[in-house]
This record gives sequence, structure tokens and C-alpha cells, in this order.
Amino acid sequence: MSFAAAARTPARPLPLALFIAGPTCSGKSALALRLAQALGGVVINTDSMQIYQELRILTARPSEAEEAAVPHALYGVRPASDPGNVAWWRQEALGQMADAQAHGLMPILCGGTGLYFSALRQGLAEIPPILPAARTEARAALVTLGPEALHAELAAQDPDTASLILPSDGQRIARAYEVWLSTGRGLESWRRERRQAPPPWRFRAIQLDPPRDALHAGAARRFDAMLAAGALEEVRALVDQSLDTALPAMRAHGVPELAAHLRGTMTMAAARTQAVTNTHRYIKRQATWFRHHELADDGHTHMIHAQITHPAQLSESGIADLTRFIRDLG
Repeated sequence: MSFAAAARTPARPLPLALFIAGPTCSGKSALALRLAQALGGVVINTDSMQIYQELRILTARPSEAEEAAVPHALYGVRPASDPGNVAWWRQEALGQMADAQAHGLMPILCGGTGLYFSALRQGLAEIPPILPAARTEARAALVTLGPEALHAELAAQDPDTASLILPSDGQRIARAYEVWLSTGRGLESWRRERRQAPPPWRFRAIQLDPPRDALHAGAARRFDAMLAAGALEEVRALVDQSLDTALPAMRAHGVPELAAHLRGTMTMAAARTQAVTNTHRYIKRQATWFRHHELADDGHTHMIHAQITHPAQLSESGIADLTRFIRDLG
């Protein structure tokens, strides 16, 4: 082929991947299942807690029947004793996406962890090595002040990062605080300074943003359903491993509260109330994050403002409209 002919040959478009994102209880998994069936796709977990083997119930992982209906990936793949992180997840997700492409399937990345979506699409920054003195000071402050007080200190110095971390998440608070101490810049600021090349994919998104009161009611119903399904026994088995309580799986919604009940320091009614309240707070943080971060390329995001409570709620015509949206952009 001559140079002129090669120049006239249109470049092959990058493969297409779909994000399905939104707060807890918005209906992401149900939508992902239906779209995977309609499009021929594989659902790839984009939730930092659904990676853990021991927490199928409390993290609302897809059921065994749902996992059998369409291919699923990165669900329940790590023991609670072996914490995952965003860099590990990104590498695994890109591998699953390449495998899906090789088998003619569309990658459908479904979850509520905003950092995972942005890391996949935009890459991760290279954060300078942390000074040992800064790490020591941060860990000592966590022990001395406690997570909530250290979170308040972090918020005063690095509000962008603090807004993304639970006040009870001591491990992540200390990590963010040591970055600020060591570099004079916030962790989220470093994350925005992308140094990795973007992956060879085009990204489209469907974002769920139901009314807040519907999400709150859904969180209460879901927790009651989790209890009926055996969440307490799930936590008992986790507690019996005598794991470090700072591990991410030990801080999953409902785990600290039910663990306190098992220790006899909290009634079941109080544990339920506290777990649901904490979920409401997390929903608020998730919704805020998604409203302020662009998920897809060139604004190609379709918004759904209704809560999806069951796959049957998704009509054939509605699914057809969504598949047209995705394919027309593709």
C-alpha cells in the first residue's frame, strides 16, 4: 500500500466500554445484568468492597444465579485478609476488558466507587516516596487523635481528599495525611496529575441518580433483607478470622455495627440504625462525587433519575432505547 493510500485509510476506532455508575441502592446491578444480556457483555466489578470473598451479602454482590446468567468478573476474588487497592484493580480490570474484547463481548463496568472509574479512564499519578518521618507522624496521630479527629485535621489541610474518605476509615485517613505531610500537596491533587497514558478504549456511561429519599428508603429495606439473608452469620465468620480491624473488609457497611452486636456492646436495633445511617452518609458522598466528575468521553453520559429496584422494572423498550444510545455512540 502506498503512503498516500495508507493516509486515506480511516483509523480503526478504539473498542467501546460502558460504565454503569451511581450511589448505593440506585439499581446498578440490575441494569448491568439486563444490558449484558441485550448487548452481549461481561459485567466487571467496579466496587471496592465487592472484591472480597467473605462479603457477598453485606456488599450486595450479584447472586450466584445472576453471575451464572451472564459473565461476571472481579467479584469475590480476594480474601478479606488481602486488601485490594485501586492500582491493583485497574490492572485487573484492563485485563478483563481485553479478554472480553477477544471474545467479542462488551465490557460493562458496574459499581459505585468513583475513584475506580476515574483511575481506569484517566490513569493514576506517580506519588513521590513518602518520607519515613511523615509516615511515623501520621500513624502516631491516628493512634493519639483517633480517625475522626485526624479526618478533621486532614479536611483543614486537604479538603478535596478528605471529602472522599469516611471519617471512620483510619487507614485511608492516615495514608492521605502522610502524603500531605511528606509532599505539601493533597493526595487527590496528586491523583489529578495523571502520568499514565489513557487506556486504548472509548468510554460511555449510564449514570443513575435517583431521588435521595428513595435511596435512603432503599438502604433501610436492603439492610433488613441482608439480615434476613444471613448477614449476621457472615460477619460472625469474618470476626472469627481475628483480622486487623483496619482492613477495608472489616469496615464495609454493616460489618463494624454487627461485629459490635456480636461482642455484646451494641443492641441489634442500635446496630441496624447505625448501619443504615452510615449508608445514608455514604450515599450522599457518592452522589456528590458523581455529580462533580465526568465519567464518559465528550460528555457521553446518559442519566437515569429513577431507582431501579428489580430487573423486571426495565421494560424491553427501555432496554432497547439504552442499547441504541450505546450503539449510536459506538
